[in-house]
Amino acid sequence: MITQVEKFAKHYLDGEPTEISEETVDELCEWIMTEFQQLPLAVEASDFIRYDSAVDMFADIEQDHLWESVESYDAEMYPSPFYGFALAAIHDYDHYLCQADFSLEGEMIAYNTIAQRAPSLAIQKILYSEIVLKSAAHFYVGYRPDSKIVFP
Repeated sequence: MITQVEKFAKHYLDGEPTEISEETVDELCEWIMTEFQQLPLAVEASDFIRYDSAVDMFADIEQDHLWESVESYDAEMYPSPFYGFALAAIHDYDHYLCQADFSLEGEMIAYNTIAQRAPSLAIQKILYSEIVLKSAAHFYVGYRPDSKIVFP
């Protein structure tokens, strides 16, 4: 029997990358900047610090601080790597808001939180690919797969 992780992972790994229009990328980047500026904590980049658990990350957030890896969300569609970094911070803060762990279920809960604020269906689909499908692929293969956007 195929698991949900395997189903989502194969969709991501075997799926053809979706072409994203320049207008959608502009809308996404503008929305990410607005969301990032509203975060009520200090976000710092690190090439070395990664949270082993949501509990560790939540403890930092409760101290108004969050470490982010610049390489976490490195989709090539962004005009600057900063947008991937900012999206990672927004997404991790959503994990905190809904107390969702780093399991696939936790990723889906955090996705549902951010998707409610997304300005369009196209951006919801991009977020779904980045958050749910890419996470499932990571769980399935045991390492972070190459970034791409695959629409469900």
